[in-house]
Amino acid sequence: MKKTLVLLGIGIFLFSLLLLGTYKLMNSRTYQLFGGLTKQVETNQKVIALTFDDGPADNTNLILPLLEKYNAKATFFLIGAEIEKYPEEARRIAQEGHQIGNHTYSHNRMIFKTPSYYKDEIEKTDQLIQNTGYKGEIDVRPPNGKKLIGLPYYLKKHNRDTITWNLEPDTFYTTVSDKVKYVTENIEPGSIILLHPMYDKTGKAIQTIEGILHVLSKEGYTFVTVNELQDL
Repeated sequence: MKKTLVLLGIGIFLFSLLLLGTYKLMNSRTYQLFGGLTKQVETNQKVIALTFDDGPADNTNLILPLLEKYNAKATFFLIGAEIEKYPEEARRIAQEGHQIGNHTYSHNRMIFKTPSYYKDEIEKTDQLIQNTGYKGEIDVRPPNGKKLIGLPYYLKKHNRDTITWNLEPDTFYTTVSDKVKYVTENIEPGSIILLHPMYDKTGKAIQTIEGILHVLSKEGYTFVTVNELQDL
């Protein structure tokens, strides 16, 4: 009986370690089992990448003039199903010289799915992105940054990068001033900033973008696409 309890305890312990390891791997911004992952680029140049997840949506038409005002380029990780709803906004992103990335078709979590599911989610969205007139490299960012084995393996087979981030103000703060302060206090050359402005109806997301653009421009930073950052 005692031996059985010991073996049971060891089994529970090992299973707990497996679950913890799976959770950490799924949520890691810095590591995956297959293929390339970029969360930040090592450079001495004062260049950074603003990245916007989700959409396109109505707020696209507020973000683009703001970027133009500061002569900034950004990377938009778009959802395939949203491109179908807002094709003009998606085309405008491409026309104004910004990078478009693949944020999957459905925005479902890309874990515990079949190989054909990953393929369909990525390739359907790739086609929609290409239909906008965008001609550049299409990087991929999994919804919520979550990935395990299947998606990274698919991307590696097709020589595709996974793009994460090293700064995420929306995750930690709610006020515009706190978000801008967080970014300005933690910014480094080569940083990739994650923002979620597409569905905000309060105006705070747009204020946050302008605050970041204004302060960092004064500090001598230039805003480039992820592809441009990777090419340094």
